[in-house]
Amino acid sequence: VNACVDVVLSGVKLLEALGLEPSEGKNHAVLNSRQDLREAFAHFMERGAAAERFFSDAEAFQDIARTASEHPAAQLYVGGNAALIGQKLATNPDLKILLCGPVGPKLHELLDDNVVVPPESMQERDEFHLILEYQAGEEWGRVRAPAANRFIFSHDLSNGALNMLEVFVSSLDEFQPDLVVLSGLHMMEGQNKEMRQRRLVEAVASISDIPTDIPIHLELASMTDQDFMSNIVHQQVFPLVNSIGLNEQELLFLTQSASGPHAALASWSGIPDVGVVSDILFWILKEHGKTAERASDLTRIHFHTLAYHILVTVDGHWGNQAAAVAAGARAAGTQACATDTIDTSKVFLKAPLEFVTSHTEAPSKISLNPDEPVVHWHREGISFHFTPVLVCKDPVRTVGLGDAISAEGLLYSEAYPQ
Repeated sequence: VNACVDVVLSGVKLLEALGLEPSEGKNHAVLNSRQDLREAFAHFMERGAAAERFFSDAEAFQDIARTASEHPAAQLYVGGNAALIGQKLATNPDLKILLCGPVGPKLHELLDDNVVVPPESMQERDEFHLILEYQAGEEWGRVRAPAANRFIFSHDLSNGALNMLEVFVSSLDEFQPDLVVLSGLHMMEGQNKEMRQRRLVEAVASISDIPTDIPIHLELASMTDQDFMSNIVHQQVFPLVNSIGLNEQELLFLTQSASGPHAALASWSGIPDVGVVSDILFWILKEHGKTAERASDLTRIHFHTLAYHILVTVDGHWGNQAAAVAAGARAAGTQACATDTIDTSKVFLKAPLEFVTSHTEAPSKISLNPDEPVVHWHREGISFHFTPVLVCKDPVRTVGLGDAISAEGLLYSEAYPQ
């Protein structure tokens, strides 16, 4: 239910166009000024980490958005996880996609013809999200980026209030979908606590109205409020969805918020350790997933990080996992390089060639075999499918990569009727 226009450009170029000098990095949960933007951008660029923040001042944001969208180097794209997943799925000519999000004139023009937008979802003005990219080794003042990534910010109230969720759920009767994909919960962090809590309860009521025979996938995104994340996990949303998609930042934040394994880890150093990642994924499905005793529908997690992907499923609920995780990895390599197929001269391998599968129980040690790139292991009724990613050397565009990976993985996943 989140949709917008992404304005993509070099972060350094935008900050220079705004007349902002390089500064020391400092993390801000919410951006209230240009000064906050400058410090937060430096903070994440220095770490080569992706982040997404809400910009609280509407007028200041409009000025920045105008400067960004009129910059000669700016590119305008479909944005918002829901719209990006819809757009990716719509490239398959046999699929029709229903998208409910705040769709303004520019976004409507950018959407694929296979994407259907109900009239109630249309609005007069587009919601703009600014995506400030930086390259590996790029410098701004004393800051040097160790890896290519991006910093995203917006002042987006309609996505933040999940305004289109009810329109979406009421449109499903007529549309009769095979799959529902939800995203945009992270946008609610721009709301005050009371409003957010009330809206989350309403969202849960709406999601509960979706017929149980339709699988629901929830795509997570960058968040900063641990209580809110904990609510989503423990009480409200996880038990209602069949599948979730997330990256390494979201996985670590999730375990910190819900006191899971390895919660004391402050941040990843380099490529996330496979054993640590699989411990957390196992815990999510063991503690919050479907069991004989627990009324939860959650049976699938698609984890993606730059170097590798893992698809984790509760046995008996999903098929075709090897193809699904491989398709997601292939989508990462082709989309980042903007090629139709994997071009081996433009990609490299960053995944660990040997790893252990756990740090909390007796692990097995795995060595990768290039002839069988998808590795499978099993733990207490839960299956893990791991594949390395062929990482693009010079990414043309990193925005929406996680969404493309999740969409492609879903396309190849087989949900068994329960």
